[in-house]
Amino acid sequence: MIFGGVYAVMAGWLYFNQRGILYIPYTAQPSPAEAGLPDMEVVEYQTAGGLTLYGWYQQAQGDKPTIVYFHGNAGNLLNHSWIAGPLIEAGYGVLLVEYRGYGGNPGKPTEDGLYADGRAAIEFLKGAGINENGLVFFGQSLGTGIAVKMAIEYSPKALILQSPYTSIAKAGQHHYWYLPVLWLIKDKFPSDERIGDVAAPLLVLIAERDTIIPPKMSRQLFALANQPKTLKALADTGHNDLSSNGGIKAVLEFLSKLQII
Repeated sequence: MIFGGVYAVMAGWLYFNQRGILYIPYTAQPSPAEAGLPDMEVVEYQTAGGLTLYGWYQQAQGDKPTIVYFHGNAGNLLNHSWIAGPLIEAGYGVLLVEYRGYGGNPGKPTEDGLYADGRAAIEFLKGAGINENGLVFFGQSLGTGIAVKMAIEYSPKALILQSPYTSIAKAGQHHYWYLPVLWLIKDKFPSDERIGDVAAPLLVLIAERDTIIPPKMSRQLFALANQPKTLKALADTGHNDLSSNGGIKAVLEFLSKLQII
């Protein structure tokens, strides 16, 4: 009885605090200049629910595509801005999407809310005259679930997933194996149920020493995806240093090949 009571308390605590575990926003609003990106513009766009959000934007050079970047679950744009520099230097446009509740934006993050934020960012770019086929969706960790959903709703030129999960529900169950996470979780981000509906060329980046998203899980998602698809696994690399250990090089190589598709 004592064990059952303790177990019930643990499960209840997880249920009522799960969004505080999943979403870890930094609420300070940084500037592009703080990130060493003074030429990026702070732009605003409105969600269907009426929230006014901001992101950081740099227009593409010539006919190169624009990368729409959906970051992970912690921090704000300052923590994730490293991706922008190499892409901008190579001539690509970049929109770093900031979510509700992050970086001084109003609202609180939820699965449906982050999808709405993604749509608002994409519609902003379409309003600026960029065709869907001129966009590449790039998701990192939590952001991979948003990128997959947007790649179904829109028709991007390509999809890039860094450390993707099959679903947040299954990733949560992996970490909290002793609790019924699959039954308790509210925000599931079921990419494994959706990736088969993505038609865009796909690049999946895996860190072989990732302790947050198991590499096996990323490979399972890759196996479910349609061709054309490319898998790049980086040895001796963890969840948060994948790009600096060869990931950005793989991204630039993948993008360069898109130019002839």
